[in-house]
Amino acid sequence: MKGLKERDSRVTLWIAVKKNNNPNHDMTTKTRPTTQSNERIDTATNELTKVSSERYKTVTHPVRACHPLHPTHRPKPAEGCSVIKLGLDVDKKWVTVGMQYDYNTIKPAARFSVDGLVAWVKARVQEGHVVWSVYEACGFGYTLHWNLTEAGAHNLVIAPITLDTQRRRKTDGLDARQLCGRLTRYLEGQKNELPVIRVPSREEQQRRETGRQRLFWRSEVHRLASHGRALRLEHEHQSLTGRWWAPRVWKKLAPQLTPFVREILETLRPQLDYAEQQRDALTEVMKARVKEPLPSGLGALTMAQFDGEICQAQRFNNRKEVGSYIGCCPSVYSSGQTMRMGSIDRHGNKHLRALLVEAAWRLARYQPGWHAYRRMLGRIVRKGSTRKKLAVALARQLAIDLWRVRTGRATWQELGFIL
Repeated sequence: MKGLKERDSRVTLWIAVKKNNNPNHDMTTKTRPTTQSNERIDTATNELTKVSSERYKTVTHPVRACHPLHPTHRPKPAEGCSVIKLGLDVDKKWVTVGMQYDYNTIKPAARFSVDGLVAWVKARVQEGHVVWSVYEACGFGYTLHWNLTEAGAHNLVIAPITLDTQRRRKTDGLDARQLCGRLTRYLEGQKNELPVIRVPSREEQQRRETGRQRLFWRSEVHRLASHGRALRLEHEHQSLTGRWWAPRVWKKLAPQLTPFVREILETLRPQLDYAEQQRDALTEVMKARVKEPLPSGLGALTMAQFDGEICQAQRFNNRKEVGSYIGCCPSVYSSGQTMRMGSIDRHGNKHLRALLVEAAWRLARYQPGWHAYRRMLGRIVRKGSTRKKLAVALARQLAIDLWRVRTGRATWQELGFIL
């Protein structure tokens, strides 16, 4: 009742203010408001402002590097210059560019070489123009982004999207113009126009690449070893033991092989040795990066790869952003009275997702006191798909717990881990 009375009093107060401030209200009254009525209006307005400011406090959020600055904070062009917006469709040799000066019509797409585009942007920036550009992330990495940034442009990198869903036409020129139009709307405040991603620095990218190179050489070892097993199975109807290429195992195995199979396997052994050496060398490099004590089941290799893939834990503001980054959030279909939760959306870092799922299975064995594991212990004993779904849920919670530890929000002991 107290809340309703306060609401009614505020509504009455607001109506009084609107009546006295509206010159067309009560047209039959020809007299001007007196000094006393003006004082009453000012008092009512001040009280209403005080109530509103206490109820709705302004919260300032930090500006992210991947989002455009507020229009009042953006760099402004020199007198007589323009804001140039570029939509880039990147190829190996050429970059197709859709260009717009201020709010003029987007020009027909033009083609630049990569070096020519960077030089052109640098010249326009020196003239006093402000250059914004955008392109989709692709297999060419972030080299173009770094070069454009060093040239003075404000470049955005976005996740690949379908630019035109209405027409069955796709050319480099159309894509570049579509990106340019979306960039204009994005800078006006429509953030849903471009799914901007965070671009790592050169040092972060190189540190991340160490872990991915290790995964590559590990997969090469598995591929070559499986190729040798399949070869003998096809020609001799027998398989091979674990590390069949090792010197001691090969010494016993070679006399049992036919000349044809032995000759082919001999060519595979040096490749397997080299792949193992590369994998082991990168493993030692990654382990050397983590020197702190870690819980059992969560080794230095896992933590080094986690740190490399996440780049910077402080860039996440809350636990939901961490869960979304690894792609372990459920997909949702909701329309009217229908709401259906589906499988995980996989919208995130696939390397980190696989790493955390493997770590979750290990921690279920070595860390029975982990708080997240104890909460799900009653459901994990089940078999089948439910057990696998809970492992994915544990992987998401593990990512959040590691983020808490890396940002100082919690300690290992507070999360139930045993060092």
